[in-house]
Amino acid sequence: MTFTAPLRSEARTTALALDERITGALVGAAVGDALGGPVEGRSPEQITARHGGRISGIVGPWDGDDWRTARPLAPYHKGDGHVTDDTLMTHALVRVYGAVRDHLDAYAVAGHLVPELISTPRWIPELEADALPLQRIFLAEKWIVARLHYGHVDPREAGSGNIVNCGAAMYMAPVGLVNAAHPHAAYAEALDVAGAHQSSYGREAAGVFAAAVAAACAPDATPATVVDTCLSLAKDGTRSAIEAVCEVAARYGDFESALTPLRTAVAPFDTVGPDYRSPSLGARRPSRLHAIEELPIALGMLLVADGDYRHTVLGSVNYGRDCDSIATMSGAIAGALHGERPIPATWVKTVGEASRLDLHAPARTLADVAREVFARDTARRRAHESAFTALAGTP
Repeated sequence: MTFTAPLRSEARTTALALDERITGALVGAAVGDALGGPVEGRSPEQITARHGGRISGIVGPWDGDDWRTARPLAPYHKGDGHVTDDTLMTHALVRVYGAVRDHLDAYAVAGHLVPELISTPRWIPELEADALPLQRIFLAEKWIVARLHYGHVDPREAGSGNIVNCGAAMYMAPVGLVNAAHPHAAYAEALDVAGAHQSSYGREAAGVFAAAVAAACAPDATPATVVDTCLSLAKDGTRSAIEAVCEVAARYGDFESALTPLRTAVAPFDTVGPDYRSPSLGARRPSRLHAIEELPIALGMLLVADGDYRHTVLGSVNYGRDCDSIATMSGAIAGALHGERPIPATWVKTVGEASRLDLHAPARTLADVAREVFARDTARRRAHESAFTALAGTP
């Protein structure tokens, strides 16, 4: 099925250069992450009750000044413009690209990403301290270190056995950007990279999200063409979930009225269940019938907002549940479509200062790498064309 929802605007993105799209995607992802962090795990109703209405910008921690003790197992300062592990992992992957200067695979995760996580202390906004990224990332990401560094598992198989969630998908935007305007290549590369981290629909979502970001970089890309690309590549439950959510999203033009219908549409594919903090016994297990919740909802919010960055991200944030990852994904896609300009400058400034991060430096690195990789790909393609012509004769 091809998604053919009509656009509600005539905006096009032809004039945007590669650098603008990469900056928009990475800055947009980080800002979305920071906005969603303080309400992660909550329902839309809880968010409204806590904040006296829908969130419209950066807010403080859910538990106020008691954030250190409110969640003893995860004493993170979520809120006030602090990015979470989604952005920490995204920026780590950018640094891996900066070191390799070429396409990545599962062995790059073992050889470069794992050392990034366990060797170099960095400022961790939620901990308000310098620490190894390993000390902040979730258990599903710690799995990479346990399996590859300590278990010496084949990197291409290391993701098997991990819980199936959005952990691999949430930081795959750089793969889509290095393969800008080539979603099939982004999908294949992300599946290879994510094999070291995830299996089943978690790995599939990583491939489809990277493809969505790559598709959003194409001249004349629109939210509808991004969704069409995802549907052309996605398999099994992931494809079914995206189709179901986006069919519903096409009926709405504001996120407020879409919150409940989108949740209803994705529920049959989501293994976590209605209580996000108390998942069912069958949650996050491999399946060909299910999908992560985050990617279909991110694409749905993109359609509801017609690609407008602010409304796409605020819809993702007010959806609740794993909304930092949803807003990371939707923010990356909307940013790739339209660049940084539509992202509220006050949000960018606050997140950068609060998180003590140069949000633009990773984009500069990745833009350089993307150009180098394209030049290598061109040379490799021409060498293949020459070799094949010699074998098959002049076409």
